[in-house]
Amino acid sequence: MHFSIPETEVRSGENGSTYVAYNIHINGVVHCQVRYSQLLGLHEQLKKEYGNNVVPAFPPKKLFTLTPAEVEQRREQLEKYMQAVRQDPMLGASETFNSFLRKAQQETQQIPTEEVHLDIYLSNRQKVKVNILTSDQTEDVLEAVASKLDLPDDLVGYFSLFLIREGKDGGCTFVRKMQEFELPFVSVTSLRNPEYRIVLRKSYWDSAYDNDVMDNRVGLNLLYAQTVSDIERGWILVNKEQHRQLKSLQEKGSKKEFIRLAQTLKYFGYIKFDPCITDFPEKGCHVIVSAGNNELNFHVKLPNDQIKEGSFKVTRMRCWRVTSSQVPVVNGTANSGTSGKSDIKLELAFEYLMSKDRLQWVTVTSPQAIMMSICLQSMVDELMVKKSGGSIKKMLKKRHNGSLRRSDSQQAVKSPPLLDSPDSNREPVVKLSSKLTSVTLRGISTSNSANDISGNNIHGNYAFEGIGDDDL
Repeated sequence: MHFSIPETEVRSGENGSTYVAYNIHINGVVHCQVRYSQLLGLHEQLKKEYGNNVVPAFPPKKLFTLTPAEVEQRREQLEKYMQAVRQDPMLGASETFNSFLRKAQQETQQIPTEEVHLDIYLSNRQKVKVNILTSDQTEDVLEAVASKLDLPDDLVGYFSLFLIREGKDGGCTFVRKMQEFELPFVSVTSLRNPEYRIVLRKSYWDSAYDNDVMDNRVGLNLLYAQTVSDIERGWILVNKEQHRQLKSLQEKGSKKEFIRLAQTLKYFGYIKFDPCITDFPEKGCHVIVSAGNNELNFHVKLPNDQIKEGSFKVTRMRCWRVTSSQVPVVNGTANSGTSGKSDIKLELAFEYLMSKDRLQWVTVTSPQAIMMSICLQSMVDELMVKKSGGSIKKMLKKRHNGSLRRSDSQQAVKSPPLLDSPDSNREPVVKLSSKLTSVTLRGISTSNSANDISGNNIHGNYAFEGIGDDDL
């Protein structure tokens, strides 16, 4: 996760006094607003549970009112502290840390704890209304949806909740995977925009795990609905003959066979991101990035309007990082001039093994850069679990209690309508060089920590593998 404290606010307290509030951003979005004393309380609790040797140093108290320079210094120190806690495997996953973030989120939005209805959507836009508490965390809401759909306990961990933004044209923008430190009701309500919604999708990348899900009726229906939706969106490529076969299987009600055929199609199981900008193979190229099959796939539009395609395997990324910078806005558009308003520009940069002895940086500028980074990390996690002989069930299924809260009434997953005819106007794609060695990539320097969402820490890739030229 990407933690930052990019800004502070002077707030009015009791008896007319003022205090400095620190806005904590997680994955590029404001999560909560806290005081120094609240973070100090978290620090003391972590020290009590884990000891001084484990918990990072905390910015010291000051006897007198802080000057603006001291406020800025403390902001930087608190940002580094929060990043250090989150990056520690034990502290970052602790219930103490995550419950602090959930409580702070709820208090910041001033939403009381009460029973509410929350709409969760399936891939086919079917709405599942669940009864929850406003203070229920992500896992609680996921369990409530599973209960409503009658999804077995041992399959709940194969699915996750995602925050998406659905455009007026029916397009779908993935904002983020919902995490254990947030309250889904508070997260979606605080956005105050009906275009945002929470969607249930499978949370793994390896299609071999589809077999586990398809053995259950509800799991099969969920996976089938997601597959049909991804085909309709154009995320999965289908030619006319494949479309005819898929539609025939739909008409027969052969859902398993439909999914098995879809698994053989290009981009099955990928998440497609909105159009953005890359410096590969040339600076300023427009690109559509998709994540899946342990890779980032690029559809690049060159300055001569030629479309090229290439893939970057996650096992050949030595490391990656997400950086942010302020872009002044004038009259609603980004401009290099001075203005009171600014947008945040996010970049994902990864160091890629182009040949046996040559590493190069590739940069993507996109509002979804953090989501791309999360996808890369989850691919690495899944690869490492598989490599160590571990179980994906153990990785995905994190139960705090032994059983789910079962709903009194179940809701069936509706079958989506038959597929429409495939798009015959698809742009031709020219393959990039398989070795990519002829491409000159612009190197990027390590950014200053003030603009680096993840601090100075680059995401090292434990799944990185050395390769020979013959493998490229």
